[in-house]
Amino acid sequence: MSPSFCSGRFSVALFLVISAVPMAYLFFLEQAVPPTHVFSYHSSGFLRECAKWDDVGRRFLVSFMDGGGIGEVVPRDSDGDSDVLEEVTLVKDVDLAGNASLGIAIDRDRNRLLVAVADLLGNRYSALAAYEMSTWRRIFLAELSGHSKEKSFADDVAVDAQGNAYVTDAKGSKIWKVDVNGKLVSTIESPLFTPPGWYNNLVALNGIVYHPDGFLIAIHTFSGFLYKIDLTNGDNKVTVIEVTGGTLRFGDGLELLSPTKIVVAGNPSAKLVKSSDGWRTASVIGWSRSGMVHRLVSSATVKEGKVYLNHIVGFGSKKRHILVEAVF
Repeated sequence: MSPSFCSGRFSVALFLVISAVPMAYLFFLEQAVPPTHVFSYHSSGFLRECAKWDDVGRRFLVSFMDGGGIGEVVPRDSDGDSDVLEEVTLVKDVDLAGNASLGIAIDRDRNRLLVAVADLLGNRYSALAAYEMSTWRRIFLAELSGHSKEKSFADDVAVDAQGNAYVTDAKGSKIWKVDVNGKLVSTIESPLFTPPGWYNNLVALNGIVYHPDGFLIAIHTFSGFLYKIDLTNGDNKVTVIEVTGGTLRFGDGLELLSPTKIVVAGNPSAKLVKSSDGWRTASVIGWSRSGMVHRLVSSATVKEGKVYLNHIVGFGSKKRHILVEAVF
């Protein structure tokens, strides 16, 4: 037997041993039971970026990060933690195939779903799609960056009382404003959206919510900065919200719980943030760990007063995804 053959067998064996360690750890994590309520569902894809509870339709709406589209997951009244639900595809646009569907927002007053769409790998295309939630007819597709040489990544979306949508650009550090009819009307930019240090801008503006007092709150993922964007005076003034009590670095999706509280979905834990002065300052007042650190938390939603965290990655041959109740 030649030395090279023995060396080759040893290398293969060594690779199998080394790779078995993280695989065993992942298996251990998958078998761990979260301490709070869980909705599990089988899916057609491994990546689900965002989930929002549709109270009228009594379902979770989820966005397909791999390949694009929207699905629904309908809980049953008798669901227990051991039950596994099934995802049903609602939207799969042929002309958007290959792009990712990312942040979503329910515009309840107009019975429509707003979806941020982006070129996941090349960052050469960003758009906002709107769908009528009874028929899933596409109302409009607003192209945000298709003809620009600048890279962009439409990541999340919020909607105001007039139906205007605000889409964060996680690559170009700006916010697009799209009116109720799907017209791109302006872009909100600020030097504050680009903190010093290239490493702080690998993933820039991400989660965004609209506050009923007439401003936006957005998070910058890699720096952890939280911004207030005032929409009431016409100049879209941007300020950094001073946050105490903990860092928001690696924060992803945001969910407004009340005028004074938001949830920051992120890793290694989701955080509850409170402000008592109109979001000039804020404090981290709670943490919630799902125990599923290998799946990565990307968004939060509220179902009947309870916060549920969406995890990007599904596991297994049936691509099992989970929505875990957060307790702060």
